Amino acid sequence: MATLDDLLEKTSRTFALSIPMLPEPTRRHVGIAYLLFRIADTFEDAALWPRDRRVAALGDLETLLRGEGAPEARAAGWLVDLPVTHAGYVELLRETPYVLEAYRSMPVAAREALRHDLTRTVAGMQDVVRRGDERGNLRLASIRELRDYCYVVAGIVGEMLTSLFLIDRPELAPVAARLRRRSRFFGEGLQLVNILKDRASDATEGRVYLPPGVEPRAVFDVARSDLDRAAEYVAALQGAGAPEGFVAFTASPAILARASLDRIEERGPGAKITRDEVGSLMAAMFERLERGQTPFP
Repeated sequence: MATLDDLLEKTSRTFALSIPMLPEPTRRHVGIAYLLFRIADTFEDAALWPRDRRVAALGDLETLLRGEGAPEARAAGWLVDLPVTHAGYVELLRETPYVLEAYRSMPVAAREALRHDLTRTVAGMQDVVRRGDERGNLRLASIRELRDYCYVVAGIVGEMLTSLFLIDRPELAPVAARLRRRSRFFGEGLQLVNILKDRASDATEGRVYLPPGVEPRAVFDVARSDLDRAAEYVAALQGAGAPEGFVAFTASPAILARASLDRIEERGPGAKITRDEVGSLMAAMFERLERGQTPFP
């Protein structure tokens, strides 16, 4: 049987590297949360399934989170005809009963916070899928629709992570409101960077997230504003004396997103920072943290 770390490694190299930065028990809680959100993402993006099948599978997941239904039977049903070709995602779907067992072992407060936010995400994803055509093609018509989409798939994740941080570290209560106000924009900023990077390939697959008539410059501006909020979020954690792992875990995606946004702006869709650049950025971040400085350059 796979372990949580195995599944993380096979579904996201980025999170497999960043989640271990967190101290326990938050590391385990966030790992379980990531895998459950990844299952939901897999159903939303299930290009090999028709629209109604995606909506139904998302509903299955919500049922299982309530403790109803048989996980083994649901997982077997999902794999009768595969929703995706990604081997890691397929293995994750197969191991859903194991992930749900880990979810049920979480402390009540953390489990309920995760269930509340994942249920909201599932409902939002069902709405997104229903808005597309039968083949899954989706076109957003305005900046408002784009931001609403980003909230469903990423903003709620930021809110969920903040809830887990506050549950596991009650000493962060003095900055709770500051963190909560910025959490959705943190998630939105990261998602917008991905949308800008992948906008050409997404369009060829029928997903047009950038609204017609809206200049990419406007979306770049929103993303930069959101990443400024992300830096404020990290500063609040650091100023409140959060463990270094909390600061590193939250700062690292924001630092990489800033660098990626600059590269996309310079070279266009599809541009990426290199693995060596990622390594250099992370090494510099840890050096700054060791000196007691802000993690941002």
